[in-house]
Amino acid sequence: MELLKAEHLSKVYGKGENEVRALDDVSFMIQQGEFVAIIGPSGSGKSTLLHILGGVDRPTSGHVYLDGKDVYSQNEEQLAIFRRREIGLIYQFYNLIPVLDVEENMTLPVLMDGREVNRKRLKELLCTLDLEERKKHLPNELSGGQQQRVSIGRALMNAPAIVLADEPTGNLDSKNSQEIMELLKLSNQKYGQTLIMITHDENLALQADRIISIEDGKIARDEVIRR
Repeated sequence: MELLKAEHLSKVYGKGENEVRALDDVSFMIQQGEFVAIIGPSGSGKSTLLHILGGVDRPTSGHVYLDGKDVYSQNEEQLAIFRRREIGLIYQFYNLIPVLDVEENMTLPVLMDGREVNRKRLKELLCTLDLEERKKHLPNELSGGQQQRVSIGRALMNAPAIVLADEPTGNLDSKNSQEIMELLKLSNQKYGQTLIMITHDENLALQADRIISIEDGKIARDEVIRR
């Protein structure tokens, strides 16, 4: 079932001689439960694309549809609700709140949305992420790998329609990188989570179901690895 559709997306910064076309007429579809890696060199437009898909940055032209709904037909308040409820974001540098413990960081998006925390889901995620013994620890009491686990838990806590991971292993050593990849694949398989991951590492990308290569703001290749 089609979940996400990008249609003729372009993003232009500046004007005239200073114009930079970060994205140039990008179109593709992603199915429910698919794990897609988007790769490309620095400056290719892959992070710009991720932010547009996540409702963070409006395209200059084109459309993003999630479950058939035009994301950017919404006003800013509606977009903020959309990001909280439908999108799970995982960043390279974790973006945890320093004064909140593991459990509080994971449940923050739910509480900000004025909803009750699903304690059963929280307990299951803490167990899956091997954070049960760390749930009352602050971010500065955790390793880099553990902090990234917290950010994954935060992204999954809302059971979002789609998880967007921006270089989620870029700040980790090889051992922790592979552990995080295994957790992302587990979320895709166990929870049926649709996952889009930005990476510059082709070896990591090969663990996805499909690879989309971006070059100079355009799709250079779109290849299914496994079904």
